Amino acid sequence: MIRLGETQTLTVVKKVEFGIYLAEEGKPDKRVLLPAKQVPDGTELEDEIEVFVYKDSKDRVISTTREPKLKMGEAAALTVVSVQQIGAFLDWGLEKDLFLPYKEQVGKVQAGDTILVRLYIDKSSRLCASMKELYDMLDTESPYRRGDMVHGRVYEFSNNFGTFVAVDDKYSAMIPIYEDHSSLRIGDNIEARVAGVKPDGKLDLTLREKAYMQIDKDAKQVMQVLEEYGGVLPFNDKASPEVIMSEAKMSKNAFKRAVGRLYKERKVEITDTNIRKL
Repeated sequence: MIRLGETQTLTVVKKVEFGIYLAEEGKPDKRVLLPAKQVPDGTELEDEIEVFVYKDSKDRVISTTREPKLKMGEAAALTVVSVQQIGAFLDWGLEKDLFLPYKEQVGKVQAGDTILVRLYIDKSSRLCASMKELYDMLDTESPYRRGDMVHGRVYEFSNNFGTFVAVDDKYSAMIPIYEDHSSLRIGDNIEARVAGVKPDGKLDLTLREKAYMQIDKDAKQVMQVLEEYGGVLPFNDKASPEVIMSEAKMSKNAFKRAVGRLYKERKVEITDTNIRKL
């Protein structure tokens, strides 16, 4: 069976002026065209050729010897060429751009963005891209360990878990929910530190520096928030993690460390209900 969206080895069964027809061995009645400009020199009947099968701009099944940037069963980072009301079009290395329907987007995309997608066949038997259901397609056997610095692409946000990231566009990773991700957007390529490796191989990432290096930055951020509140925060370090994240953009533990530093330096006082700048 000739399979859309996959690379496969097919046999030459007919030569015509505008190319050659390929089929699986023993199934010459189900064939696909390889255009003349794609046919390797010296190709003869019964030769085997490795091709990628897709649909051209006229929705005809066709093959190519070119290697696409994305195949069925993979996740890959593709660049947005254009955006329309019905969806976006992505550069996937072939003469036809790949369609990303609006309903398959998990966030707003713009021309020039590079986003992580997978390939699927829609109800009309067309190859399309999707930004959904990428989590289980990523590799969990990365070479990275705790403390390593890595680069990854943001591909989804979760209100329950955090920010999902594909390290090197292939390894499964996440920035936990308790870290501030308000400055991130889908497609961002970020630098992060591996905070841990889970038993299943997935990576936990952090955008923050090690605690002893981060505390000065956090203390400055708390002072800035204090200034915005006129010198009095209407909560203290016993507030809920949600309140602290919403107002101070850091985890409760980081907030407590920063406030503790400021308290020791006699820059703030902590009461039962608030924190005051001295």
